[in-house]
Amino acid sequence: MGNIRVAIAGLGNCASALIQGTHYYRNSKAEDEVPGLMHVDFGGYFPRDFKYVAAFEVNRKKIGLDIADAMWAEPNCCVIYARDVPKTGVKVLPGPISDGVAPHMKESFFTYDEKEIEPVDVVEELKKSKADVLITYLPVGSAKSTRIYARAALEAGIGYVNAIPEFVVSDPKSPIAQAFEKKGLPCAGDDVKSQLGATILHRVLAQLFDQRGLIIENTYQLNIGGNTDFENMQVENRLSSKRISKTEAVTSCVDYELPTKIGPSDYVPFLGDNKICYISMRSRSFGNQPIDLDLKLSVEDSPNSAGVIIDVVRAVKIAMDRGIGGELSSISSYSFKHPRYQIDDFEGRKRVDEFIEGKRER
Repeated sequence: MGNIRVAIAGLGNCASALIQGTHYYRNSKAEDEVPGLMHVDFGGYFPRDFKYVAAFEVNRKKIGLDIADAMWAEPNCCVIYARDVPKTGVKVLPGPISDGVAPHMKESFFTYDEKEIEPVDVVEELKKSKADVLITYLPVGSAKSTRIYARAALEAGIGYVNAIPEFVVSDPKSPIAQAFEKKGLPCAGDDVKSQLGATILHRVLAQLFDQRGLIIENTYQLNIGGNTDFENMQVENRLSSKRISKTEAVTSCVDYELPTKIGPSDYVPFLGDNKICYISMRSRSFGNQPIDLDLKLSVEDSPNSAGVIIDVVRAVKIAMDRGIGGELSSISSYSFKHPRYQIDDFEGRKRVDEFIEGKRER
């Protein structure tokens, strides 16, 4: 099938986990049962087919380094499980800062000085790299920056994946989403679910309660972590779309009003990339008797999302091969917290497999 030429905006922990993962699984074969991969063979594409051809950053410690070196630079703290990632021959480029860096994060991100470094022309660099797909891995709250990169993908004529909670793909009225449809370019988003994270677990539990005839009285989900994602989210005004995304992912599972509180709760530096989630659900069962559930989940945050993005990128590349443009509803509904269409997760997996087989266009 050939390579999938991938460009990345934001070479943080999630990007590090993805790059490590495609190397870690480089020898995986279609007939193998491989722990951690939902699809080894995704329509003829394998993890080994990923080729990283461009990366954009605001971190002066990463700019100018080979992608394979920059992925280890501060403040990245992703667990190392594939240290022998080979050099890519591609240097990290200075991307536009815009609103991608909150004032309180300039030091943590080692943000470059705009008087000393000039950002590149993203469209030009994407064209030079001959990228197939651009992934935005920007900090939560990067509304303008996300749209800068999404428009760059459009102008460069490539596929687009939005991993963060900015609603550029899921909103059918979004000029950007409409432009991808009009230009016949595929896109997927918004706000990636983890492979087994707080949102997917909370959703499945809500579906289970509902299908077993329980009425959920209220529920909350509290998340803490020590990476720069949690440090960034200390500022509430960068969190509005994140809270909407996570909340709608759960409340969409029932057809009644559900009192819900979901979102990042605190930044605990010594946790590093370990994310800890607490889920509480209060319900009423047969005879109006109470059933309460309290659960704790602990995961390595970034590899947990990389296991999903590795499928999303391959879906976008298949869509490009088939000449399919616009929002890819199957992979978006299965893989993102805020897709255009919220559907049952098991039905979502079925639709993705049908898409791979060519039985479903999107």
